[in-house]
Amino acid sequence: MDVGTDPTHLLLTGLGAVVLLVLLIIKMRVHAFVALILVSVLSAAVAGIPADDIVPVMMKGFGGTLASVALLVGLGCMIGKLLEVTGGARVLADGLINRFGEQKAPFALGVASLLFGFPIFFDAGLIVMFPILMSVAAKFGGSTIKYAFPAAGAFAVMHAFVPPHPGPVAAADLLGADIGLLLLIGLLIAIPTWYLGAYCFALYAGKKTVLSLPPLYKNTDSSTLTTPPAFSTVLAVLLTPVLLIFMDTGLNTLQVSGVISGDALWIDILRMLGKTPVALLITLILCLFLFTRDLGREKTEALCGESLAPICGVILVTGAGGMFGGVLRSSGIGEALAGLLQDTGLPVIVAAFVISTCLRVAQGSATVALTTTAALMAPIVSATTGLSAVDICCIVIAIAGGATVLSHFNDSGFWLVSRLLDMDEKTTLKTWTVMETLLGSIAFLLAALISVVF
Repeated sequence: MDVGTDPTHLLLTGLGAVVLLVLLIIKMRVHAFVALILVSVLSAAVAGIPADDIVPVMMKGFGGTLASVALLVGLGCMIGKLLEVTGGARVLADGLINRFGEQKAPFALGVASLLFGFPIFFDAGLIVMFPILMSVAAKFGGSTIKYAFPAAGAFAVMHAFVPPHPGPVAAADLLGADIGLLLLIGLLIAIPTWYLGAYCFALYAGKKTVLSLPPLYKNTDSSTLTTPPAFSTVLAVLLTPVLLIFMDTGLNTLQVSGVISGDALWIDILRMLGKTPVALLITLILCLFLFTRDLGREKTEALCGESLAPICGVILVTGAGGMFGGVLRSSGIGEALAGLLQDTGLPVIVAAFVISTCLRVAQGSATVALTTTAALMAPIVSATTGLSAVDICCIVIAIAGGATVLSHFNDSGFWLVSRLLDMDEKTTLKTWTVMETLLGSIAFLLAALISVVF
């Protein structure tokens, strides 16, 4: 359904679409979901897609993205909600602090947030953990930055780089990346990125900028309303989907290399159990088995329902980004951009990071920047010869890195951290914005290095 149109016209159409998208979101305050739909319609019409084909093209892009994103995000949020309400986050934090010691409390809180951040969104995870962070800060003393930033940075890297979060899942779907391999590479990059960009920076920033406890948390109560699960139980729940997904990736590698037979039924069954939706479903069933007795069936059902409401907006915006990507692919705008980048000689992974960074700075939303960039880059990736599965995963990480850097006034995360820690805007720019920029830049550099080496 590609439309044969002059490349210059297509490039100008693509540029106009991005500029219009930014203006609608920033200047006119149009919701990103509506803006993406409107821009998709206009781009399709201007690019020359036949009128009868515009809606089918949009629906195909929207539905394809939702098919890969909605199921994973919904299951992940249910798991996160059950762990939140049962006190799993506090158990995880307290257990790790006891194991690492008081001197390593910021490190322990960060590790707890890395684990808890696998199934839960950045905003939700930070809000759940924040009273715990402040109670630890009140107990051990020092700047609250030293305790809050390792946790906030952990949620940020997990949300940006690791499935089943919507950004990396949507980008993987648009670029054709393998989810299991992306999970492995995402974790390999997220952990050192967090250590260098969040933990080490938090210790430095905590010495330079001393923040006292916010008034709201000066009398933080560390108790939980329910009998909390055991530390080993929480850890088992969080590690279950990771191990199952790794099992699928590992068996696939053994099959491709010829170590094991490729047509064995038991291997097919095990690989099916390791597919991301099935792995998360198994984990959710495990949570229901472990926690329903204490919470009660009605309470458990209500919590699962409540967990889905806050994610509807994120899922719809992500689907609309996939719709925009479908228009770009069918119109030929992506191929025209691919030709332009090939003429400049700019490596694909660098172009992905630069475009994502520009969109992030312009309109603030990491999800919009990530999905829009992935949509723009999809035809370029498909047209570039010699890209391995690892290369494609690294491009996804580079896009996510660009969507992370330079958090400022148009980013909701900037204001969330600012208000939770009772920081003024100048201090937030000197601390939070710098940390986010470090996280995105380090992740991009590590992804580029892995792409070159492997």
